[in-house]
Amino acid sequence: MPRMANIERVNTGSLFNNNTFTSPFNGRARPRNVGDSLKIEIAESMSATSKAKTDASRQNAMANKGPGSNSGTGFLGSILNLDAQASGSDSFSGDGSSSNSSNFTGQIAASVINVLPNGHLVVAGERSIAMNGDAKTLRFSGVVDPRDFRPQNIVASSDVINAKMEVVGRGDVSEAGQRTWLQRVLTNTLAIW
Repeated sequence: MPRMANIERVNTGSLFNNNTFTSPFNGRARPRNVGDSLKIEIAESMSATSKAKTDASRQNAMANKGPGSNSGTGFLGSILNLDAQASGSDSFSGDGSSSNSSNFTGQIAASVINVLPNGHLVVAGERSIAMNGDAKTLRFSGVVDPRDFRPQNIVASSDVINAKMEVVGRGDVSEAGQRTWLQRVLTNTLAIW
């Protein structure tokens, strides 16, 4: 997320500044300024289900009786006595279903990178873990309303506005779980690959 420009504070001439005031009676100070820290409790759960069913059928029948003839003999008589029948039917049935569900839980520390004019805090945090040649990075960013803080300056991810969560990996294990660009090209162009 690109770093936003800091908002200039207007000097009111007062010694009291609501943005920097911390009461000695409220325990841990609430984040209010750029650089203050907080914790984001990530608890995201998503599920989607889609079903479709189609049935179609059609039947056709046709019969044609010739005008007939008294003679019934010879070439002309057989054409005039021609009786024709035709019938056909077709049917189509389709049924499909799709479902998707995902869960994402965890906790990440973040810091305030900007304060909006309405007092909301733009926060961002990143945590990286490297182990055995593989690195995993969790990134989080969003806008927090200061009224949503719980004790210990924890905010639920469901209360964060425009929340963006990203988990990326680098290394041998992450590369083994992904197709190379050549495999993707061959998969899209060749049916036998």
